Amino acid sequence: MEPDMMLFRESGEAAPARSATAMPVSRPGSVPASAMRGSRRGRKRVLAIASAGGHWVQLQRLAPAFDGLDVAYASVYPAYSQDVPGSRFYAFDDVSRLHKTRIVKVMAQLLWILVRERPDVVVTTGSGPALIMLALCKTLLRSKTIWIDSIANCEQLSFSGSKARRYADVWLTQWPHLARGDGPHYWGAVL
Repeated sequence: MEPDMMLFRESGEAAPARSATAMPVSRPGSVPASAMRGSRRGRKRVLAIASAGGHWVQLQRLAPAFDGLDVAYASVYPAYSQDVPGSRFYAFDDVSRLHKTRIVKVMAQLLWILVRERPDVVVTTGSGPALIMLALCKTLLRSKTIWIDSIANCEQLSFSGSKARRYADVWLTQWPHLARGDGPHYWGAVL
């Protein structure tokens, strides 16, 4: 198994995904009921995925909404596992549309996460790899999907955000002037 595809335990030590026994973090809050219907299991399985920097920070601010759910996190830096102690964490390579040759490797990494987690719901605050995961989970698993475009995109949606419309059950912007009747919708800002 590649080192960047390791699962991290609460202690921060790397362990092969099959042997991890981490439990989800318990935090107060809730996820919109409309996004949470149709579980194939008892507890809802949520995959919260974002790239680095502001995308990750915004995703972390949504964490209270995941109380009572079986949550796994995924991002591009293994060190981010320390931000979600007790939760399953997956690292994948970062990639943009400008690096077409690396997209195949990242897709394989994301498929591995998808097979391991089989999420009922995927929540993301954006990036290219998160869009790929949204599309994979929507197409292959029929997961419920939530795209929240980054607050940094104040003048127009990001490239990935504009493409997310096709795969997102809930498609959101954090700026009221970017909202449209047919989406994206504005439900507030994360920050």
